[in-house]
Amino acid sequence: MIVVHSPRSPDHDPDGYFRRGRTVPHPEQASRYGILLEAATGGGHAIEEAGDAGLDPLRAVHTDSHLDVFRTAWGRKAELPEIGDEILTGHFARPQMHRLPPGLLGLLGFHMADTSTPIRAGTWGAVYGSAQAAIGAADRAAEHGAAYALCRPPGHHAYADSAGGFCFLNNSAIAAERLRAATGGPIAILDIDVHHGNGTQGIFYGRRDVLTVSIHADPSDYFPFYTGYADERGEGEGEGFNRNLPLAQGSGDATWLAAIEAGLAEIAAFRPAALVVALGFDASEHDPIGAFKVTTAGFEAAARLVAAAHPTTVLVQEGGYLCDALPRNLAAFLQAFEARRGA
Repeated sequence: MIVVHSPRSPDHDPDGYFRRGRTVPHPEQASRYGILLEAATGGGHAIEEAGDAGLDPLRAVHTDSHLDVFRTAWGRKAELPEIGDEILTGHFARPQMHRLPPGLLGLLGFHMADTSTPIRAGTWGAVYGSAQAAIGAADRAAEHGAAYALCRPPGHHAYADSAGGFCFLNNSAIAAERLRAATGGPIAILDIDVHHGNGTQGIFYGRRDVLTVSIHADPSDYFPFYTGYADERGEGEGEGFNRNLPLAQGSGDATWLAAIEAGLAEIAAFRPAALVVALGFDASEHDPIGAFKVTTAGFEAAARLVAAAHPTTVLVQEGGYLCDALPRNLAAFLQAFEARRGA
């Protein structure tokens, strides 16, 4: 397996965030990158550093305002005289708001959904590098058939103009757009993170050239709360090209794998030119913020299903947080994927 990563990934190093009424240690720690990279390296995979494809592939997914505010925020910190090690607003735009303000805190509130995406000195470098890893993996998959993008920070909660849920740029969507341009055909995205891929859904909701399928915990009482329901099927030209398969909290291997099989059946009927898998390991039974009971054997079974689904596949790292099972699950998934592809 070709593994594409960015050594800038750990430069975003948040300390804590406000969750359920109190400030807690931030689950999306910089150390995730090293743990995942060590697991991939230990599996004997071909490790490559991401190149630099520039901003244009990011602009294919995100608005200029969204990119500009995160690219320039730390350089504007003098506008906030009392700022410390990070910039974070407490003011968030709602649908009723109708103006984009020039001030930094207001801009961040427009382009953030919550307090989980603080801006620190190295944030843009890490976010940009993570997106470049997704681009590089898409390029390698188009050439060689499969690649894994070790993206950190993750991306699937980021909309075209909004960060949130630890995500700044939507790496899975960026990879999908890169593959669509390379193949000239439609692309499918299968999201198996425990959380709904709300940003990915939002980006492609009105389009018919990208089918989005998300398998996740029922959002009625779980993040992201406001999207991810089974009746959300797309709109306009995109009607029928979005599929959500929400599952009850506590679901284990059998239920989760059955949903993956159902999602892959819809993808097969769509006949995409390539497949992007938003790969979250927070469905693990051991994940500290997860809601499922998926075992390592379950991830291996999922890898075999995904590996057989399409000859051109890019795996994009999404969630999966600090626990002993995290590197084990990645190593098992990549090994099972490769074994099935070699069969």
